[in-house]
Amino acid sequence: MPMDLCMSLLLVWITCVPCVSMASVIGQSKSIQTGGSTAMASSFGEGQRLLSRAKRGWVWNQMFVLEEFSGPDPILVGRLHTDLDVGGKKIKYVLAGEGAGTIFAINEFTGDIHAMKKLDREEKAEYTLTAQVINAETDEPLEPPSEFIIKVQDINDNPPQFNEGPYRASVPEMSAVGTPVTRITATDADDPVYGNSAKLVYSILEGQPYFSVDPNSATIKIALHGMDREMREEYLVVIQAKDMGGHMGGLSGTTTVTVTLTDINDNPPKFSKSLYDFTIPEDLPIGKMGGKVKANDRDIGENAKSTYSIIEGDDQNVFEIVTDAQTQEGILRVKKPLDYETRRAYTLKVEATNVRTEPGSSGPFKDTATMKIVVDDSDEPPIFTKPMYLLEVNENAPINTVIGMVAARDPDSTGSQVRYFIDRHTDMERQFNINVDDGKITLAKALDRETDMWHNITVTATEVVYQHQAIVAIRVKDINDNAPEFATEYEAFLCENGKPGQVIQTVSAVDKDDPIQGHYFDYRLVPEMLNNPNFTIKNNQDNSISVLAKHDTFQRQKQKMYFLPIIVTDNGNPPMSSTNTLTIRVCGCSKDGTVQSCNVEAYVLPIGLSMGALIAILACIILLLVIVVLFVTLRRHKNEPLIIKDDEDVRENIIRYDDEGGGEEDTEAFDIATLQNPDGINGYLPRKDIKPDLQFMPRAGQHSGPNGVDVDEFINVRLHEADNDPTAPPYDSIQIYGYEGRGSIAGSLSSLETASSDSDQNYDYLREWGPRFRRLGELYSVGESDRET
Repeated sequence: MPMDLCMSLLLVWITCVPCVSMASVIGQSKSIQTGGSTAMASSFGEGQRLLSRAKRGWVWNQMFVLEEFSGPDPILVGRLHTDLDVGGKKIKYVLAGEGAGTIFAINEFTGDIHAMKKLDREEKAEYTLTAQVINAETDEPLEPPSEFIIKVQDINDNPPQFNEGPYRASVPEMSAVGTPVTRITATDADDPVYGNSAKLVYSILEGQPYFSVDPNSATIKIALHGMDREMREEYLVVIQAKDMGGHMGGLSGTTTVTVTLTDINDNPPKFSKSLYDFTIPEDLPIGKMGGKVKANDRDIGENAKSTYSIIEGDDQNVFEIVTDAQTQEGILRVKKPLDYETRRAYTLKVEATNVRTEPGSSGPFKDTATMKIVVDDSDEPPIFTKPMYLLEVNENAPINTVIGMVAARDPDSTGSQVRYFIDRHTDMERQFNINVDDGKITLAKALDRETDMWHNITVTATEVVYQHQAIVAIRVKDINDNAPEFATEYEAFLCENGKPGQVIQTVSAVDKDDPIQGHYFDYRLVPEMLNNPNFTIKNNQDNSISVLAKHDTFQRQKQKMYFLPIIVTDNGNPPMSSTNTLTIRVCGCSKDGTVQSCNVEAYVLPIGLSMGALIAILACIILLLVIVVLFVTLRRHKNEPLIIKDDEDVRENIIRYDDEGGGEEDTEAFDIATLQNPDGINGYLPRKDIKPDLQFMPRAGQHSGPNGVDVDEFINVRLHEADNDPTAPPYDSIQIYGYEGRGSIAGSLSSLETASSDSDQNYDYLREWGPRFRRLGELYSVGESDRET
């Protein structure tokens, strides 16, 4: 029923609006005169006013069209009219601008404007167009163009939308009624100015009686007092936004808001029990846990954190209780050793307190509990009277001297006997012994402070089951048993051109002993050197001396080295001394006193060349000689060639190919015995041990010509030369050529025939194979003279 009423009102509005617009246009056009005429009064409603115009022009009202309206025919938006449109004039209306010709069309004779399609105000709210009247025959403009606007009127076709939903919000628990939780916003795409299409009203559909919503601002508020998070933590609220001011027929949209109650510190910690019993062994190590308690808190996060403390029963500060950050438990730990024989039970009062205090509260929440602790008796190890003992002994103390004593007791009530031992891993040299019954430590071997000043040994005290250890540090006290000596092996250098009184070397000494009053050394020359004419010493008053030269006439050629014995004496009781020798070498120096050479051999070197340069020159000479000898040796061992090759040597033009050899018919036609050395048949090859003076036999040169060559004579000459050459190897190198195979015009080359045979074969084609086979072709070719014979 409401929907039918809405549609009826919409149809009435659509029908009336164009008629009103057209009536006003017609009424206004009647009130306008042509240019130059007197203005006439025109009545509009109850009031009257005088209108006047100075020229002719367009007459129309602002036009409107309803959005989303469609029908079988185009919608009449309005009508254009000009005072030039009088009977008989041929004028035409022209429309241009936004949507002209596509969305809007005009009747060029009547000026009626129609909407050709359905419009949406949310896409475009208004259109700006230009109208002009022109001559229908010449298309010449009769009036200047004018702009007008067509506005799309809104209808309620868009429901409200929550663009950011669904929402989440939080509010502290126990908040007062009316406390704002959150504010949400819905949007409506309809026109907020025209009508109530975009006027929204909010209401709550789900979430009562806990929450409420302001109908205008959409602010969600607390509606119920005492909302406890521990009872319920989360709520789902459904909010509706409705347009048309919430009236019937309006469109609506909904969203959800999830409201979470945040925790406040409104619950105290609570121990699960009021009394806790613990049994702790008396040998529990310091810092170890003896028990744990926990106070539960219904709050969460920081509000649930608690600290634990002992408020009664621990006057001697034997225990402590700390909070485990992960489990929020109170961990009871031992701060001091427990002793069953001294105290066997403790009663402690423990308090758990919230860390965080809620603003406005009277104070932090607390709870207390009682802890009863029973100390359990344990068999304890012996206890030394001291954790560490410091003893001293002179390094010259005799064997079996008592150095000191250690003592330990058994803390148990039984009081077992304690026995003492030295851990030999700490006394590998077995320098000390200990009495197993009374703990007296005695010296077993002689001591040397300069080797080991401190001896740290571990003494173990044992009873029936357990044992305990203590460290004994023994310091060896020094006696004056070492003589001083030079700090290093000094080697002094003296310049030949030095001046008298020149400091040659500064000498200091060291002493392995360590007297309490410190070191003081006395230096002096040995008695036989007191009056030596070359050197003297001077005390520098800092436990060092300077050695001085007495004259400047030192020469290396006469004496290149001097030895100066010096006696060094310490201030111990009794004093110790030693004789140390200072070696002084005479050297050649530059004018500024820089040492250049200390060897006498340096004077025989050529002027201008150093030892390094001479060594380099000598090495080059030796290398050159080796190269020359090697070259001569290679030339002497180089063999002369067996035969002097000439241009007609067949071997130059016959090439060995590493191909598969000939077949059976080729090998059978060749007799290798023809080329064999007769002397090597019996297995003995004659050879001379010296290189012979080769004299090659003169022979006539072999020439190839058109008449051919006697191959038999050529081979016999070569065979004779090879048999008489003592340097030739005892075998011949046979050249093997690949078998061409049947069907080749060349035939086989393995079977050779002499040119003197009766064969009339033609081998001239071998010359056409190139220079490598030209010589072979000449050997086997038959000349004209041979053919005649």
